[in-house]
Amino acid sequence: MPRLLGVDIPNNKKIEYALRYVYGVGPTRAKLVLEAAGIDPNVRAHELSEEELSRIASIIADKGLKVEGDLRREVTGNLKRLQAIKCYRGLRHFRGLPVRGQKTQSNARTRKGARKTVGAVRSK
Repeated sequence: MPRLLGVDIPNNKKIEYALRYVYGVGPTRAKLVLEAAGIDPNVRAHELSEEELSRIASIIADKGLKVEGDLRREVTGNLKRLQAIKCYRGLRHFRGLPVRGQKTQSNARTRKGARKTVGAVRSK
């Protein structure tokens, strides 16, 4: 398995799709990086030489793209800042509820988790 920026990328996928396994690299960035590196996007990941892999890594570093640990740290820091200043978005993140204005009465199961039945307790 080729290793790029600390991430094992899949062997048999085209490099254009394999690059997306790096956190912070999506379809558009993958195309831009491959174009700048002069690598055919249809080549399979296991067919790349070490020199080509290092060229991809250096282009990502040169363009100043935040990927993997740096990007995760930045996103976490942004959420912590929102929670620290007690803004609405920060409180919604903290409570595990939808952040972007979705209704919660009937849906929002992805954010709220499985239903918890609350029943009346009978005394004997």
